[in-house]
Amino acid sequence: VAMETVSLEHQIQSVQRHIAFLKKEQMELLHDLHLEILRLQKHCSELTHDLEMKELEARQQDVLDRELEEKCRVMEAQLQEKEKDNLELRKELQHKETLVAALRSSLRSKERRFLEELKRRSHRVTILDTELQKQTEAAAY
Repeated sequence: VAMETVSLEHQIQSVQRHIAFLKKEQMELLHDLHLEILRLQKHCSELTHDLEMKELEARQQDVLDRELEEKCRVMEAQLQEKEKDNLELRKELQHKETLVAALRSSLRSKERRFLEELKRRSHRVTILDTELQKQTEAAAY
């Protein structure tokens, strides 16, 4: 019975050592798991922060895009207005060019008449001058 008791005591001690070893292994495993959980939580927080920043940037970009689209619409409307004004100015310029051409033609015609009248009067002055000279010579003779 004593031998069985010693054998049982050895078995109990062996089981206790195994239990202690398993407890130690379990504690190390739990500690490592806890560290891994903390690392994953930190990584998750970083990813969440990155995602929130990207969403914020995306919202800001959307706002900028909408503002740029609105500015483009305003600029396109202004461009159309300027093109319309430009077309009206071209029509007005074309009308004024037509008037200038008509005035030039009228001026050339008046200039021709004036030169003809001047030629005629010059000829008349020459004739009168010649007659006056003849009369002066006849009177002096």
